[in-house]
Amino acid sequence: MTLAERLESAWYGTAPAPWWTGPLSWLYGGIVALRRQLYRLGVLRSERLPAPVIVIGNLSVGGTGKTPLTIALVEALRTRGLTPGVVSRGYGGTQTLPVLLDASPDPAQVGDEPCLIRASGVPVAVGRDRPAAAKLLIEAGCDVVIADDGLQHYALARDLEICVIDGVRRFGNGRLLPAGPLREPMSRLEKVDYRVCNGGVVAPGDIPMELRGATVRALFDDHAKPLSDFAGQTVHAVAAIGNPARFFASLRAQGLEVIEHPFADHHAFTPVDLSFDDGKPVLMTEKDAVKCRALAQAHWWSVPVRAVLPPAFLDDIEARVRRAAH
Repeated sequence: MTLAERLESAWYGTAPAPWWTGPLSWLYGGIVALRRQLYRLGVLRSERLPAPVIVIGNLSVGGTGKTPLTIALVEALRTRGLTPGVVSRGYGGTQTLPVLLDASPDPAQVGDEPCLIRASGVPVAVGRDRPAAAKLLIEAGCDVVIADDGLQHYALARDLEICVIDGVRRFGNGRLLPAGPLREPMSRLEKVDYRVCNGGVVAPGDIPMELRGATVRALFDDHAKPLSDFAGQTVHAVAAIGNPARFFASLRAQGLEVIEHPFADHHAFTPVDLSFDDGKPVLMTEKDAVKCRALAQAHWWSVPVRAVLPPAFLDDIEARVRRAAH
């Protein structure tokens, strides 16, 4: 068992965490608390932008569904007459200076998640300096900024905070890194505006979110067909996301026989990674597909998902955004 597997078993199972994670967790917690205090005292400054800012993030490491929520929120605000844009750090990419993405961005340069969001037709800016990147969106005509995975990035002042929760794994053992999966203490939940629960157990006060995917799209020529066409077949399932098990389980729930191929989040694929040589269909997440299209073969498919949320929640977000704009 690798170190990463041992830690995940301790975070979300019954195995004890390695002894050395305890002192490191205390040290990490102290650094997190100090950093928060420096922002409260104004020693470190949060920059306020001339447009409302919505931050989407999570407390735990790994995938919780932030990107599908970001895309759903963008679409909801656009249908309500607003012009949102998305700012991202661009994890997995080499870009450091702020840049506004064009229509065909390179995931190796700007990261896979920004490319996936940009494919929905929304303006996206990436950069390590998030306030500077967000200003590019405003200059491009956006009147709302959505920060993807920005809950712990306090340099960008925000009007609304949304914490996304994995409804199956929740917060694991509730401990801070590396003894547990948490980036910040559980008390941080008391300060966010909304808690969105992705599947699983919806706790009181959580906003339920469901990820739905009923079609697949060919990487080779982008034609679509029902996911149910693969029911009863054995497929290779590829996932380089924060929680690959969620993707594999979703395919099994549709009746597919799955050969699992998990990779580290934001993995840069090579042809060797996907050379299975048996002709079986290869299914992958949309996030992985943006990095694999240049390598695509006729039997490779992406499985797009969309986030389904209560309309009342989306209406409330719009109302609060409009209040913040005045």
